[in-house]
Amino acid sequence: MIELPFFEDRHREFAPALPDVGELPLDDRCRALVRELAANGWLEHAVGELDVRTLCLARERLAYHDALADFAFAMQGLGSGAISLFGSDAQRERLRAVAAGEQIAAFALSEPEAGSDVAAMTSTAQDGRITGTKTWISNGGIADFYTVFARAPEGITAYIVDAQDVEVEERIDVIAPHPLARLRFDDAPADLLGHPGQGMKIALSTLDVFRSTVGAAALGMARRALDEATAHVKQRQLFGAPMSELQLVQAKLADMAVGIDASALLVYRAAWIKDTQNRRVTKEAAMAKLHATETAQRVIDEAVQLFGGLGVTHDHPVERLYREIRALRIYEGASEVQKLIIARATLA
Repeated sequence: MIELPFFEDRHREFAPALPDVGELPLDDRCRALVRELAANGWLEHAVGELDVRTLCLARERLAYHDALADFAFAMQGLGSGAISLFGSDAQRERLRAVAAGEQIAAFALSEPEAGSDVAAMTSTAQDGRITGTKTWISNGGIADFYTVFARAPEGITAYIVDAQDVEVEERIDVIAPHPLARLRFDDAPADLLGHPGQGMKIALSTLDVFRSTVGAAALGMARRALDEATAHVKQRQLFGAPMSELQLVQAKLADMAVGIDASALLVYRAAWIKDTQNRRVTKEAAMAKLHATETAQRVIDEAVQLFGGLGVTHDHPVERLYREIRALRIYEGASEVQKLIIARATLA
C-alpha cells in the first residue's frame, strides 16, 4: 500500500522503533508506553502540524503490534488535537510536554446523556469555570489535562482543564482494558480554548482529523488477524493435508484480504485528501471509519473461527484482537452515526 501515490517519500521512510514495556498494571503500562513512544519519536507526529497520513500509518503499525500502544499514541493526539488546531501560542506550549511524554492528554466530550448527540450536553461554563459530568473519557484518571467542552452563554465552548481540578468519580472497566473514567467538574477553573461558542467547530474539526485514524487502527488489527490466520492454516493439518488446501478456508482468506485492501484504500484516500486539499473530509473519514472497523470485526471473527478452540483461549493473539476491535465500532462516532453522516452528504 505504501507504494501508492497517496504517499510521499517521508511517509515511506516513517519507521520508528516499536515500543516494548513489558507487563505492568494498566495505568503504569500506559504511562510507560507514552514515555517509550516519546523516546522513539512517535509523539512528535501527534502534535503541532498534523499530517493525517503519518497519523494513520502510525496507528496502523502500532495497532498491529499492540492495541494499548496504539491507544496511548492516539490519545496523545486526540487529547491535544484541539490545541494543535486552535490553541493560542501560550496554550501550544503544552504540546512540547505532550510530545516529550511528560504530560498525558485527554479529550472530554461525551456525557451520560450526550454521546452521539453532542448537542444534548448539559455541562455548563460560566466565568471561566465548568460544572458537570463527562463519561467514557479515555485517559480519565491518568491525564494531566483535559480538553473539555461545555455549554457557555455563547454556546458550546472548548476549554483546557488541569487534572488537579477534576474529580474522577468512577473508573470504568471494559472488555479490552484501557484507562477510562467518569469525571466530575465542580466549578472547575478552565482556560478558554478558541473563541466562545466555537466548541462544536473545534470538536468536529478535531474529529475530522482523527476519525480516519480510527479506521487505520482497525486496519492494523485486521492485518494482524489475517497474518495470524494465514500462518495457522498453512501449518495446521486437517483431514491429512494442510488446512489451507480446503476451498472453504481459501474463500475465507480471500474475503478477508479483499476487505482489508478496500479499507486501506478508503482510509488513505481520506487522509490524502485532508493533507493535500485543505478541506473537510467528513464524508470520506466517515466512510473510512465505518468500512474499516466493520470489516476488521468480520476479519477478526473469521480468524477466531479458523483457529477453532485456540481462538477463544484467553490472551491468544486473535482472542485479544476480538476484544480490542469491538470498541472501535463505537467511539469517535458509532457505525450508525457514520451511516447518517454518509447518507446526508450523499443526499446533499
